[in-house]
Amino acid sequence: MVSKGSSNACFVKRIPADIKSQLVGQTLFIPLGDSTVSFIVTASTQSIRFSLATSDPSVVRIRQAQALAYVEEFFARVRTGKPVDLSAKQIASLLGELHASWAQDPDASQMLTVNPETGTIDTDHLIDPELVMEWDQMEQELAESASTDPAAFFRQPRRGQKLEQLAERMGRLKGIPSLSERSVAQLAARIPRAVADGMNTAARKLAGDYSPDAKLSGYPQWESSPHPSMSTPRVSLTGLVASWWNEAKAAGKSESTRESYTNTFKGLSAFLKHDDAERVTPEDVVAYKGYRLTTPNPKTGKPVSAKTVKASDLTAFKSVFDWAVANRKLPSNPATGVGLKLGKRPKVREREFTDFEARALLTAANKALIGKAKPNQTELAKRWVPWLCAYSGARVGELVQLRKEDFSRDTTIGAWVMKLTPEAGTMKGKEFREVPLHAHLIEMGFMRFVEAAPDGYLFMTIKPGKSFLGVWQSKKNRLAEFAREYVKDPNVAPNHGWRHTFKSIGFEADIQEKVLDAICGHAPASIGRAYGSVSLKTKVDAIALFPCFRLED
Repeated sequence: MVSKGSSNACFVKRIPADIKSQLVGQTLFIPLGDSTVSFIVTASTQSIRFSLATSDPSVVRIRQAQALAYVEEFFARVRTGKPVDLSAKQIASLLGELHASWAQDPDASQMLTVNPETGTIDTDHLIDPELVMEWDQMEQELAESASTDPAAFFRQPRRGQKLEQLAERMGRLKGIPSLSERSVAQLAARIPRAVADGMNTAARKLAGDYSPDAKLSGYPQWESSPHPSMSTPRVSLTGLVASWWNEAKAAGKSESTRESYTNTFKGLSAFLKHDDAERVTPEDVVAYKGYRLTTPNPKTGKPVSAKTVKASDLTAFKSVFDWAVANRKLPSNPATGVGLKLGKRPKVREREFTDFEARALLTAANKALIGKAKPNQTELAKRWVPWLCAYSGARVGELVQLRKEDFSRDTTIGAWVMKLTPEAGTMKGKEFREVPLHAHLIEMGFMRFVEAAPDGYLFMTIKPGKSFLGVWQSKKNRLAEFAREYVKDPNVAPNHGWRHTFKSIGFEADIQEKVLDAICGHAPASIGRAYGSVSLKTKVDAIALFPCFRLED
């Protein structure tokens, strides 16, 4: 969301109705980059809303995630209704941050934040202006007495109350609405010494002494402790997918869908830093959508496409959350209404390969086994899968899962036949089809390779501990990389381009579109075309009309 009258992005998080009354009067100190936004919740506040002070998508994503994590944890702790009892290490960490705030470099710019409710400017939330004046008075009084203990100055009730307020504020900076009396008392007792140490360091810097602060380096880093609502969610995100799958599997959903949905929900859980399905809001789904669209994939260095986010992520959310609502596990679907409009990509070329591209790729396939006395299955796939694509128009995923038993000779029509079946792995539409082998494939020795191969998959091995889908996807990726070495144009798909090429050449050979559809596995263009099947003999006759790819020696 963009701030009104500005190009900067805006953080918006609706306040849950069940804790609204408990939040009224509370001040949240929400992280914003290196600064902090103080937000006071009033009776009229419906949402926590403030500018992220940037329009840079990558910075927006980081700041959105930081703010969301803080707010979600704050809400969750409010729901528990229990003050948090800090560990000794956590108390020491907070005191270290207080020490660091008061030991700032005199040249450092003052950290300022805007209170969105009042419009007032706040200074660093650990450096209270009133406390600064108290310290000035303390130094004067200590100088006039024999005492050197800053804590003694704050034993007066009014000043002690000020320290307790600062202790509570230090907790809220960590997303903790309320600290236990013990934690407040321990913090308040040690705040004067931490501040005095910080001021001494600042004074040394002002005098030109920038030597390391030995005391500051001894404080531990902050480590948040889990709270009940986060440690044991009633409905977990990952568990929700598992429950959905029990029913979806019986309804015929594919294993690849289960894996895709599981990965999507794991990604959402990692992004939100919790696994509680009941805490997911529409704003969370929108934020995750933005994160996916702007975060580079570690393997490719580029964000995933909008098409992938819409077809994989949003579809997974809507399907599983809808199921959860229907099965009384969640009151509502947080993905409802969250969409992604896809723009039409400009068409700059035809989607099939040029004659040069097709020949370059097939020539490379012919050379894939040169010098390979004992080729592995990936090398065998590079040798044969491009040719199978060229003469069948089949999807590359259908071909890498071929098994020895998927080939047979039909003696009645005298043709070798390849069976593409969901029994081998995964098939779009879950429908098998028979595809006659082109005579050129036989001539090149493909069936000799098949007959000499051991039983099972020709181009894959599923080792113990490995999943079919993982190996299958990896094999497709290797073939795409191989093809891209010879088909350089990014405007044509390196393997899918064969399906378009097969159709185009088939039309030129006067093969009927319905027959080409039956060979490729395309759905009929209309209900009328779905009537009447295409026989195996008709396919054999069609493949006989398909011209050979003859390469130059």
